Amino acid sequence: MNFNEYQELSKRTMPNENMKKVSANYALGLTGESGEVADIIKKWVFHKHDLDRMELEKELGDVLHYLSGLATLHHFNLEDVAQANIDKLKKRYPEGFSSEASRNRTV
Repeated sequence: MNFNEYQELSKRTMPNENMKKVSANYALGLTGESGEVADIIKKWVFHKHDLDRMELEKELGDVLHYLSGLATLHHFNLEDVAQANIDKLKKRYPEGFSSEASRNRTV
């Protein structure tokens, strides 16, 4: 499955309501699910829990769902969003990421 196929399948659960409210719901869902991802990593790194890879995968899927919904609501397709991000990163870090490149970037 590619990003655009995922986006099409994911939008079947999107509420048919006021766009501002649905956008807020999806933005808050995105931050909430991102927080759950962060909590899994926090517990692994700082609390010495085992990394629950299955739970991490589920939460990353939830992040993708909310990201996809926001993209759909605002008439972006995920493949274009992903490509634009890769283009930005290539421009910003043409030789790949390094701490030095991060401190001295011009874009």
